[in-house]
Amino acid sequence: MSSPPKSLRILVAPNAFKESLSAMEAAAAISRGLLKILPTSEITQLPIADGGDGTLEAVVEGTRGKILRARVLDPLGKRIFAQYGLTGDGKTAVIEMSRASGLALVPPSQRNPMVSTSYGTGQLIRAALKRGVKDIILGIGGSATVDGGIGALQALGIDFLDRRGKPVGWGGNGLRSIARIEMKKASPLLRQARILVACDVDNLLVGPKGSAAVFGPQKGATPGMVRKLDEYLGKLGRLIQQTTGRDVSQVAGSGAAGGIAGGFMGLLGAHLRPGSDLVFELLEVERQVAKADLIFTGEGQIDFQTPFGKGPGMLAKVAKIHGVPVIGIAGGVTGDVDGLFDQGFTALFSIVASPLPVSAAIRQAAHLLEVQSQQVARLLRWSLNSR
Repeated sequence: MSSPPKSLRILVAPNAFKESLSAMEAAAAISRGLLKILPTSEITQLPIADGGDGTLEAVVEGTRGKILRARVLDPLGKRIFAQYGLTGDGKTAVIEMSRASGLALVPPSQRNPMVSTSYGTGQLIRAALKRGVKDIILGIGGSATVDGGIGALQALGIDFLDRRGKPVGWGGNGLRSIARIEMKKASPLLRQARILVACDVDNLLVGPKGSAAVFGPQKGATPGMVRKLDEYLGKLGRLIQQTTGRDVSQVAGSGAAGGIAGGFMGLLGAHLRPGSDLVFELLEVERQVAKADLIFTGEGQIDFQTPFGKGPGMLAKVAKIHGVPVIGIAGGVTGDVDGLFDQGFTALFSIVASPLPVSAAIRQAAHLLEVQSQQVARLLRWSLNSR
């Protein structure tokens, strides 16, 4: 039997496997498989995220922070508890819009962006501000709303008034009624912190590729609602410009998550940043990459889109700069992925070795990931011992 190879410094940094494993669970499974074959390796687990699902846990785990919860209103006004995170130094809050205002919180039969509100997201931000944070990272994926963020902004004290000077309601119906925006009652806590919106799309606030047209149908909007919402968001953009002098209607990304990106940019001066950039900075990913001999990453699916804003793709690009090889292991490797090898990936593997129903693959993901990691580790051991 071959003697054990020299110790390798391996960075295990996967994304979450959607609907199956958290990034932490995926990192643990990969590490178990590697250590069975390469027991002397020095493994560092660094769960990553790209601003979407799993960002909260990845950042809290990576910075030794904590998860808190606040009582908020869901998209239909029902009281729920929603989680948010603080980094270990207490300076940054991580908020996922989906926790308070997510589509998954609304039964399919009740999805209607004319009434659903982002108010709960504003309540989470307010709770974080009360903790004295300096930065708020807002992940906006999975929202149920097309309200331009007015619900969240209402929760932060900004008044949206109708022609009679009365507060408007929620959702698209509230957008329709706005005649004036008042900033006088905005929470003074907003002055203490930057709001950084994790945004990986370039949709405009209005138009054929705008918020209502692209995101409205998936949130329950009919074609008639889409036309109305586009009109109402256009009016919101004009009112924001009248109020603050900022014209956000044609800014790339302003239409993200039902227009909350545009509302926050225009009225709060929020900054839009790629989600992976924000997370990688907090987790000091580049520093960890530079120390590694080899990197394992992965997510539910690796395909041609992986290099464009997805965590594993961004990780591979960083690793390429430092000359560190990257192995990707995914639930599935689909389509033409040849271009990924020019983007920093060294090899790609799927955890599914034989035909398997998707439901079974999801249930067995941790075991399958561990087994595939063992197989890759056997190749590594042979390669190291044959030198």
